[in-house]
Amino acid sequence: MATIGLDKLYYATITDDENGEEIYGTPTQMAKAISAELSVELAEATLYADDGAAEIVKEFKNGTISLGVDDIGSSTAAALTGVTVDKNNVMVSNSEDGGDPVAVGFRAKKSNGKYKYYWLYRVKFGIPATNLATKGDSITFSTPTIEGTVLRRNKPDTSGKHPWKAEVTEGDKDVPASVISSWYAEVYEPDYTV
Repeated sequence: MATIGLDKLYYATITDDENGEEIYGTPTQMAKAISAELSVELAEATLYADDGAAEIVKEFKNGTISLGVDDIGSSTAAALTGVTVDKNNVMVSNSEDGGDPVAVGFRAKKSNGKYKYYWLYRVKFGIPATNLATKGDSITFSTPTIEGTVLRRNKPDTSGKHPWKAEVTEGDKDVPASVISSWYAEVYEPDYTV
């Protein structure tokens, strides 16, 4: 079903434990969402045998997320890109900046009024793009866009795999209401228990 909206854009900081596996902080609202564009790159290999394709393997390699937002405040910019905020709350960008990866969550409204929820488990953001224009005969809003590389997480889930994304549609059969109601309380952890 088609989506007709986008909102509730959150991020969660990531710290690594002694094994290099992710520990997610409490989700924090990033900004008001304008757009989100996710593209995925696959690693692909084909084994040929007996004059034809015998096996084909396609695995997630990485992805790119481009987020259009209303504004990125200084604390969010510091968490996402590593910029420094000085004692006067001025953001200072340095050539050595490079923020730590974060988890990113958001939801998209569907035409039936329900939502599709997402968590991207590990995103490394670059410096936000800025587009500015002078005010002419009409008013045009200029908003920042921030692009990040989506990676699989280091921490395996309970099935031993390394997820890169979780998504669920509100109202789908057998989806517990608690999954939806707690989506932004913490980064979703896959549950394969029976």
